[in-house]
Parts: sequence; structure tokens; C-alpha cells
Amino acid sequence: MKEFQQELVSLLGADAVKAEEPMKNHTTFRIGGPARYFITPKTTDHLTQAIALCQEARLPYTVIGNGSNLLVSDKGWRGAVISTENLKAFQISGTAIWAEAGISLARLARLALDSSLTGLEFAAGIPGTLGGALVMNAGAYGQEMKDILTTTHILTPDGTIHKIPASQLHLSYRTSIIPREHYTVLSAELTLKKGDSHSIKTRMEDLASQRKAKQPLEYPSAGSTFKRPPGHYAGKLIDDAGLRGFQSGGAAISEKHCGFVINKSQATAQDVINLCNTVRQKVKHQSGVTLELEIKTLGEFS
Repeated sequence: MKEFQQELVSLLGADAVKAEEPMKNHTTFRIGGPARYFITPKTTDHLTQAIALCQEARLPYTVIGNGSNLLVSDKGWRGAVISTENLKAFQISGTAIWAEAGISLARLARLALDSSLTGLEFAAGIPGTLGGALVMNAGAYGQEMKDILTTTHILTPDGTIHKIPASQLHLSYRTSIIPREHYTVLSAELTLKKGDSHSIKTRMEDLASQRKAKQPLEYPSAGSTFKRPPGHYAGKLIDDAGLRGFQSGGAAISEKHCGFVINKSQATAQDVINLCNTVRQKVKHQSGVTLELEIKTLGEFS
């Protein structure tokens, strides 16, 4: 793999390639062992070229945003993690915003506010990037990315780039065709509406206040840990099963919001998995409902 690393450095620059990089530095859980390679392309062309190199070397790879929905094994991952953190270009034209995959949703929401555009207020507090938000059709407070997405440019596994309308991405609750087809989001265009900047700002501040009051923002986490089961709320099912505050190692169910697993005290990835397994078992026994993880895992777990 030394030759592979040399090729990467030659292509991207030494500052864009790290070996044995701890993934706890790149996830909001603040958990995770080392990635064999951690790659930060500066352009979408470099991103596509880095993926091509991984494919040629038959090295497993994954593309991430800011790791806000990711739990990495304590053992790490013996592949390449390619981050979109440098891909933040944007352009605003009328009511449309085009942006690259690595721009944060919080940044996009502020840009919309500055242009008196409404429709992105719900996303202001979601700690993710545009690319990640499209992969899982992120949403909050009754709105989702599918409500504002027009088109997206994706890279297919065979190295071709396509412009796909939102209607063809099969966007539904916390899912899309993107991970199933192993697409990589490069950029997207959102269509908003003209609004009043004062009203937009007030709405954003109100949602931020609600989020602070109801979510355990003082602890590292990956947001909502479980998907919402049809006809139920994961947090209520967990609470009803008597698990509020329940702890396994350094991982715990939040006292403030039972839908969140938090890194309360130097939790390991295995602590989180053990806790989630216990929660799923107890909720199934209590209510008959099978909870499904919303967070994504990377690497080997016991």
C-alpha cells in the first residue's frame, strides 16, 4: 500500500492524505479507531480521482461528511475514509441554491437567511453536511430534504457523473436510492421561496431553542440513534421500557431525550453497540416493536 499512498500524495498533496488517522477526531460521537487512510480532497475532481485510485488498489473506501451519523469501530477500519470537508462551494441565483456536498446544513441555512429565502429553517440545527443529508433524506420539525431538493450531481461506482432529479432518488423517511446504488453525492441544487428575513430568523431561533431544550447537545452523540417506527416514537418506546438514563460502560440513554444515545464518559464504540442491543431487546419485549438503527456503523463489532 506504500505505492498507493504515494500516488494519493502525488495527486492530492501531502496535507490531504493521513495514514492511521483516529476517527474519533472526525465523528460527532468522538468515538472510533484509526482509518487506514483518511483523505480530504480539495475539489470534486480530486474526490473522483481518489475513489478511482481506491478502486484500482481494491481498497475498500467510504465517503463521509462531518461524521454526524456515524459510529466507527474501536478497531478502526482498514480502508480509506474520504471526507468532503473541503467541498463547500456554493452559488445563489434567485430562489435556487447550488452547493457542493461538504457544505454544512447550518451554513446553507445562514446563506438562505442572508438572501431572505425560506424553506431551510428546519435544517439550521442539523449537524450534518448537504451530501450526508441527501443520503438519508435528513429532516426535522415536519420537513425533509426532499421538500426542497431539485437535482443532484452524483458519481456512480463506474466513475461516471450524472445529474439526477430529486424525483428519481426515491427519497423517503431516512433513506434514498443513493446508498443502495453506492452513489457519491458531489453537489446539489435546492429550490426555496422568497420570504421575510425577520420571520426566517425568528423561526430559526425558535427551532434552536426547542432543540437546546429537548436534546442533549452538551454530550457527544450522533443525533437520533434509532429510526422512528411506524405509528410510534423511538424515544417514548425506550422511556416506556424503563431505560431513561440507562448506561452501558461510558454510553448512556439521554435523560433529556430517550431517542439519543450519548457518549457520557469516554464511551467506546462497543459500549454504544452493547447499549443499543440491550435497548432493542428490552423495547421488543416491552412493546413488540423492533427498533432499527438510524446511525451508520463502520468497521467490525462484536
